[in-house]
Amino acid sequence: MSLLRLSQVAKSYTEPGSQNVVQVLRDITLSVEAGESVAIVGPSGCGKSTLLNIIGTLDVPDAGEYELDGESISSCGAARLASLRSEKIGFIFQLHHLMPQCTVLENVLLPTLALTVKPVAVELKARAESLLASVGLQDRLNWKPAQLSGGERQRVAVVRALINQPKIILADEPTGALDEKNAESLTTLLLEMQAATGVSLIMVTHHPLQAARMGRVLRMHEGRLLRDGVME
Repeated sequence: MSLLRLSQVAKSYTEPGSQNVVQVLRDITLSVEAGESVAIVGPSGCGKSTLLNIIGTLDVPDAGEYELDGESISSCGAARLASLRSEKIGFIFQLHHLMPQCTVLENVLLPTLALTVKPVAVELKARAESLLASVGLQDRLNWKPAQLSGGERQRVAVVRALINQPKIILADEPTGALDEKNAESLTTLLLEMQAATGVSLIMVTHHPLQAARMGRVLRMHEGRLLRDGVME
């Protein structure tokens, strides 16, 4: 069974200050297997981030069906959606969004506060320290984000996304603010962590070389999914 399935999903918005309706997603049908890595590419404004937001339950479609880990998302209320996000989904964005007043370790542990059933605190701390060590940040536990390089901050963001042992990682242009060397390193790290944990990875990217390293590349154009230039 697929980890997630979207069937004929559509999404539109009304432009602020007008009655114009913009169709952002059109008839999106997609399935992703457990442990799979997928890149989503396409020009700016084609709907990539909106699709990722719907997969991450940060937004809801106007039409179509979405099933995550065997559960129909369309039948979930706000509380259940929040629970699903904390338990099954890890997010990485172009900007790291680390809390400046918190240490590296505290930032990594922040998502655990939303868990309905919380593991023992000492176990969570040990998991966080182990993950940070695996990305070479074992000596940065008590540092603040301002003391880290851009690449180090994004590595912390990767660990934070993994701390709740999610089923899927959604990465929206995670290398967009990094130079070429650090972007390549972060992509390598994401794939290594994906292989080590068995988590599914969906990454939106503008970088064709990074996209090509994923197991599958999906192309978007004007709100539709394409494959090799052919409409899905």
